[in-house]
Amino acid sequence: MNDQKSEGQLQIELSDEVAQGKYANLAIITHSSSEFVLDFICVMPGVPKANVQSRIIMAPEHAKRLLWALKENLLEYERINGSISLPEEPELFAATTIKGEA
Repeated sequence: MNDQKSEGQLQIELSDEVAQGKYANLAIITHSSSEFVLDFICVMPGVPKANVQSRIIMAPEHAKRLLWALKENLLEYERINGSISLPEEPELFAATTIKGEA
């Protein structure tokens, strides 16, 4: 890594713990007029309880930028690896079936 700091360049650090990552196979997104809350959850088959692995809170503008970045990255992924197939109608959880604490 270059030790010289360029003016205007953001230095980003990644701790060993965060670098390990967390697996999530469910995301629940809620919002208010001023923020979006993304809860990433790992649901295990046959287990009736699931814990939030990570919660990210962001401004609506950042949520929209995230949407654009995900779309761009998915298109690039599919260009390289082929189309990601999904069931015709994806499984959606009704808001009333999910219980937990914020």
